[in-house]
Amino acid sequence: MSRLRRLSEWAAGLAHEDIPGRVRELAASQILSQLAAIRAGAAHPLGAKLVDAFGSPTQDDRAAAAAVLAGLGSWLNLDDTAYAGHLSNSTVAVPVAFSRDGDGAALVTAVVTANECAARLTAAATLGPLRGQSALHTHLAGTVAGRLKCEGADADVWTDAFALAFAMPNWPLMRAFLASDARLLCTLTPVRAANDACAAARAGLRGADDIIEHPDGFLARFATVPLPDLVDHRLGERWHTETLSFKLHPGGPGIDAAIDVAAELGPFLAEEIADVLVEASAYTLLADKTSRRYIAGADSALGALVLNVAYPVATALLTGHFLAADLERPASADPARWAVAERVRLAHDPAMTRALFASDAPFGEALRHAGTAGEPWLRSFGGDELVALAAGAEPTGDFAQAIKATPARVTVRLTDGRTVSAERAIPLGAAGPDTRERHAWLIREKFISVGGSAEVAGAAVKLDSMSVAELREWLATALF
Repeated sequence: MSRLRRLSEWAAGLAHEDIPGRVRELAASQILSQLAAIRAGAAHPLGAKLVDAFGSPTQDDRAAAAAVLAGLGSWLNLDDTAYAGHLSNSTVAVPVAFSRDGDGAALVTAVVTANECAARLTAAATLGPLRGQSALHTHLAGTVAGRLKCEGADADVWTDAFALAFAMPNWPLMRAFLASDARLLCTLTPVRAANDACAAARAGLRGADDIIEHPDGFLARFATVPLPDLVDHRLGERWHTETLSFKLHPGGPGIDAAIDVAAELGPFLAEEIADVLVEASAYTLLADKTSRRYIAGADSALGALVLNVAYPVATALLTGHFLAADLERPASADPARWAVAERVRLAHDPAMTRALFASDAPFGEALRHAGTAGEPWLRSFGGDELVALAAGAEPTGDFAQAIKATPARVTVRLTDGRTVSAERAIPLGAAGPDTRERHAWLIREKFISVGGSAEVAGAAVKLDSMSVAELREWLATALF
């Protein structure tokens, strides 16, 4: 039996009662969190242009609505992540669009099912050239699973839809992703393609069900170190939904801890800051290096700003926060912010890289699973030093105690001679003990911060028990 077939049979048969309560609770927070990201994206001028081009996110055509919801929620980097992938742009957006006739339990079940399928297929290729939001194939899987779970399709349709969706997977160009408005289409495009695959499978078109592991298939092209066994590894026992990291502010996941720490230290006046040192892992340094070619002060493209370290850290030091509004004018043209950004230096801390690889997300667990076979990818990622830093542990049995450590230390030297410093190993909202305990509260605050009502936010904990009518009303109010 092929990997896709085994995954399809499990996903098609997964029932609400099969999902542990703690996993369903995380999914409820994930739904509210992504609705907050969609609200933020829709409020931005570029979000309005996306709606002008492709229609309302509540339009009658559910496939079209799903694509717009996916696009609105992705491009500010307020979308949640997991091991592996930026899941919510499809695993939440698509079930929300297709669940208009279902109740809360059905929506939560569809989101968890989509998470598990998308995360597994992404993990199988995560030791490859595409990571994070550039791994658009995440949304081929998330769309197929999210839609077909809502529709109650059988395993045959699932298998063919997955196989057809992965027949021509997307490969983005970094130039377009970082320097143009094409970023707004990075999830919309694969969601549309995967919806076409679902329609084709429903009509009887067949796919190659071994497309993932075949020598001429997906992993052969998209993975430096293919991990095909992760597609169906410990189904129903190891819940990737438990690796969720919630985005509480915009910016790439590699810079979250630095922003958290800077916000904690601030606010300062620009003239009070002499210089700033940010010490972080190789992951953060790589993201920053990628963005620097596209940083041009007030004229910087949004796609570069969300990966850059200096501008978000400077903003957080000056204002005590980093918001979606900080990515557009007039905030992004503030000369004081750019003056402080010029004083920000970035340095590698090997201990932080070691902590990064010891955690489960974004790719520590994949490296443990790969063993010595993962060394070529590590070398391509950061040289021989990373091979030594990542050496060690065995794969994790389950994800009940999952952690995402992307550490950072921020040290600010002030013009009066004082020095202040703080550090954080796990960003606020990222997978770890604090998030497991407080995710409902953290996401409630995120939703309110983008203009959502406290009443709607508070009701998210009851998603699992909402009737069809209650869910329809809650979604309509939560979206706009």
